[in-house]
Amino acid sequence: MKIGIVGGGINGLCVASEALKKGHEVTLFERGQLMSETSAHSSKLLHGGLRYLEHGEFRLVRESLKERKYWLNKSSELAHPLRFYLPVYKTSRRPAWMVRVGLYLYDILAGKYTIQKHRKEDMGRFIQQFPEFNNSNLSAIYSYSDGQMDDRNLGLMLADELRSKGCRIIENSPVSRLDNDATIHLESGECYQFDKVINVAGPWAEALLQRSNISTQAHLDLIRGSHIIIDRPLDSGFILEVPNEERVFFVLPHHGKTLVGTTEVRQSIDEPIKASNEEINYLLAAYQHYFSNDVTESDIVGNYAGLRPLLISHKNPNKASREYVIEQNGKIITVFGGKWTTSRALGEKLVSKYL
Repeated sequence: MKIGIVGGGINGLCVASEALKKGHEVTLFERGQLMSETSAHSSKLLHGGLRYLEHGEFRLVRESLKERKYWLNKSSELAHPLRFYLPVYKTSRRPAWMVRVGLYLYDILAGKYTIQKHRKEDMGRFIQQFPEFNNSNLSAIYSYSDGQMDDRNLGLMLADELRSKGCRIIENSPVSRLDNDATIHLESGECYQFDKVINVAGPWAEALLQRSNISTQAHLDLIRGSHIIIDRPLDSGFILEVPNEERVFFVLPHHGKTLVGTTEVRQSIDEPIKASNEEINYLLAAYQHYFSNDVTESDIVGNYAGLRPLLISHKNPNKASREYVIEQNGKIITVFGGKWTTSRALGEKLVSKYL
């Protein structure tokens, strides 16, 4: 079949990859540059989603842990394991027993795809290794492993593989609408006819369907996630509770500096996708709560934001599902939601069921 794909983020590229494996003729359209929007503005993690266990998303966590291993094996230059520290304080909202149960479950769900099992760390050794870390009222330290990646370049590596296998990729080609007979109309006025069209446009997927007068059952909750880059070296990851909140945030090594994120702010598709001053200050304050290394606003050397297409599932975006849904309307197939880590599995499921 001739397959048209709308969206050049990681999900679109993975759908294209799986469709090519089945012998389909694939053309992919991207409104701007490949891997330049949501897929390039993540937390740079290949992870199972430890915190998703709190919301009972066991299927998603198991799938994510399996797919994490796939990406880590794909490129040792662009993806690598990272050890995380998870401190528990006497005032933490998640007591030590809950953290311990969650980490045991994380290891069990990973099964043979485990990188390195969690363990309880020696408190004295941890304080010696991280003297700038806030150890007041610290009751326990745990560590576990996940993956870290160069999200944009890992996706671009896949795009190069697709081109070499015959995939036609057309960048800078915004799609204006889709017809039910699998016609793609570009804003330039050009039209392309296919046997089926896959709408994997991420945050723009639902808006494209609305312009095409195609109704859907699933709907998107567009959540901005912002990050700041601090001019301080770091060689391990931290997952920490935001002071006085249930939310957690990450502190991560990033090209010789420190990456701090993320936030969860609802916005419309028409608003600029950029970190607000409030978000920058929020992340800086959260970092300063845990690290007494005299970091101020002047030490922030960069920031970025990505717009995550989550499924509408909860009034609190922190508790919104990270699952994905695939809907078919005639010859149009649309992906709602999805995580970077599970993009290959999403592509595999879509192609096996709908193509």
